[in-house]
Amino acid sequence: MDRRVVPLAAAVVAVVLLFAGLAGRPGVSGTFSLVDDSGHAVSDTDFRGRFLLVFFGYTTCPDICPTQLQTMAEAIRHLGPAGDRVQPLFITVDPERDTPRLLHDYVSLFPPRLIGLTGTPERIAAAARAYRVFYRRVPGADGGYSMDHSGLITLIGPDGRFVTAFAPGSRPEAIADALRRRLGS
Repeated sequence: MDRRVVPLAAAVVAVVLLFAGLAGRPGVSGTFSLVDDSGHAVSDTDFRGRFLLVFFGYTTCPDICPTQLQTMAEAIRHLGPAGDRVQPLFITVDPERDTPRLLHDYVSLFPPRLIGLTGTPERIAAAARAYRVFYRRVPGADGGYSMDHSGLITLIGPDGRFVTAFAPGSRPEAIADALRRRLGS
């Protein structure tokens, strides 16, 4: 088996197990206190009144991160003007490399309005716990590393409460339909 497939397979299994746990008991709190890609301190309360589409990943992720971020962007695009009531967020699980500046450059590739968030390793860990997100550092053969992580897109309501999660492979149209029902549009 190709060595690159093993970490991806482990991440997929973790996502399936995590998603199964979320489906039965929405214990996701949706709280965080981080730094945005402009260097400003932000917390979940700064976004009250808007739906949040939240994805945890990292900027050097070769596959699931750009795919899921593009899915989020497409879902919001499908909403038309109602998409203005949805704030997409990308929270890094690799704060060692993902500085606010690097996040800013990365999220600008994914319209519309995607905000990148980072923080100390402790603050990232706290946010991941609040969202029930799995991640771990995986050493590479070349001395570098990659990150295994969950691939869920989490929907948080305007009141800051968990609404649902979308598994990897969810179609943008399905996410937009779920949002449209909640937005009343």
